[in-house]
Amino acid sequence: MSYQAPLREMRFVLHELFDAAAHCERLGNGLDRELIDGVLEEAAAFAAGEIAPLNRNSDEQGCQLVDGAVTTPKGFAEAYRQYVDNGWASMTGPLEYGGQGFPQLVSFAFHEMLMSASLSFRVYSGLTEGAVLALHKHGSETLRQAYLEKMVSGRWSGTMCLTEPQAGTDLALLRTRAEPQADGSYKVTGSKIFISGGEQDLSENIIHLVLARLPDAPAGVKGISLLLVPKFIAAADGTPGARNALSCGALEHKMGIKGASTCVMNFDGATGWLIGEANQGLACMFTMMNDARFQVGLQGVGIAEAAFQGALRYARERLQSRGLSGVQAADKPADPIIVHPDVRRMLLTQKTLVEGCRMLAAYTARQLDLEHGAASPEARKAAGRRAALLIPIVKAFCTDMGQEVASLGVQVYGGHGYIREWGMEQLMRDSRITQLYEGTNGIQALDYIRRKLLFDGGAELSALQAEFSALCETQLPRPVLAQMASLVQARLGEWRELSTEVIAACQRDAQEIGATSVDFLQYSAYVLLAGFWLQAAARAQDALDAGTQEVAFYQAKLDCAAFYLRRVLPRASGHREALLGGAQCLMAMPEESFAF
Repeated sequence: MSYQAPLREMRFVLHELFDAAAHCERLGNGLDRELIDGVLEEAAAFAAGEIAPLNRNSDEQGCQLVDGAVTTPKGFAEAYRQYVDNGWASMTGPLEYGGQGFPQLVSFAFHEMLMSASLSFRVYSGLTEGAVLALHKHGSETLRQAYLEKMVSGRWSGTMCLTEPQAGTDLALLRTRAEPQADGSYKVTGSKIFISGGEQDLSENIIHLVLARLPDAPAGVKGISLLLVPKFIAAADGTPGARNALSCGALEHKMGIKGASTCVMNFDGATGWLIGEANQGLACMFTMMNDARFQVGLQGVGIAEAAFQGALRYARERLQSRGLSGVQAADKPADPIIVHPDVRRMLLTQKTLVEGCRMLAAYTARQLDLEHGAASPEARKAAGRRAALLIPIVKAFCTDMGQEVASLGVQVYGGHGYIREWGMEQLMRDSRITQLYEGTNGIQALDYIRRKLLFDGGAELSALQAEFSALCETQLPRPVLAQMASLVQARLGEWRELSTEVIAACQRDAQEIGATSVDFLQYSAYVLLAGFWLQAAARAQDALDAGTQEVAFYQAKLDCAAFYLRRVLPRASGHREALLGGAQCLMAMPEESFAF
């Protein structure tokens, strides 16, 4: 299955909705529109020409473990060398360690391309970028000097080692231990599971960031520390030195992303060094985890874009029956299935969800940039609050959307979608993990309610709602957009009322936190996307009013906005009714009554 980056759509989001050039000017990184577009064109060529052709074989071949060494699928090692040599690995890295300092608002588009082309390939580099963030922010200068430049370049990769057989989401159950040594290092002992890229043949070295307990550490999550444990200990000259006491014990046999090595990692008294303060590992790891959750949300967008492209191509080519209103292709024995309303429903659902989530991701990426690069401390704190509010929505909703859009892709193909040779079923299998790792989507929903909504009594959410309400006010006087703006404004009002009801219910009964969380997150996401679609429609109407030559492109934005508001946004009502059903109907039945 082929892939072409949706460059026109990406430019619309970057330049026309979020003014990426002005954003970069405020951040002071020297990027302008011409350079951004040039980078994206090169990125699109790399993703389509070098990475996408590897995707099918990576699923068929998978990774192999022989005598503790992992071999990645054919072509991955060479593609990774090109990825490093061409500077893609260092795109987001800090300048002082050889990175290029690209902001998230620009780099997210390239990362989406990689995820569309081959999610398995992107897994390796994605975690390295997160590890760089954690080490750069919390590591000692000695560790940064020894490891960061190589990790930023991509020559050395990184992992995140949290999960143990008995400790998934509940890190309080973690058992891996770290014993202090006289020279200031630690001996790390324990086993970790589900470690993406824990062993591979792509990079010269693998730097594991490992959560472990020090002796006499407090119980629970307050007693967790973060350590840097390299596969090869850095030598004095900066090259990989002595082999550390760690190994890959097994590869997981997975449903999807088979080209990504998912390892059981055994640490047998491996040498490591503390990152940050003792017993503060979870706070350090969250630096990495928040980036990872945003990146996983992008994985949902990338998979969905690939599924939509495949479905659209097939719908234009596949001939079946005549249109309900009469013959549409008189020169052919039947009409292409894209003329049928139900196929249009599926394609438009795919398109509006993908593009809506891309807008949401870009908006969140902008906040992540401003959290670190805004001019004033107040602005940085405000952006940090907004990003924190949005991260669980991006992670959960975009990945749920990715699975739905992949499933719709299979459906458009009919029986052919169920057959491996077309590539659609692989996308559906690959996307399924995105709803699970870096915290299941149920955990994201709990985070959204407990740490975001209840933490400040809904203040940050109220500020976000007010931002979109102001957008509605500016569009209400425009005849073409008045109905759309009125509909979005009404939903925003309903969202504010629902937020108040959810807060009150959760304060009365803690069970309501879990009972309302998933539906409230879904409701929030659908209304958020409605706001972004109104923003897109307003920009499209501006272009049409100005006499643009791209009439079809901008008219399509208006048509898509209308479809989303009429045919997708009503899903929010179902989530509202469900969460108002309360916790009682979930918890009333005794556990033994579940027996069969």
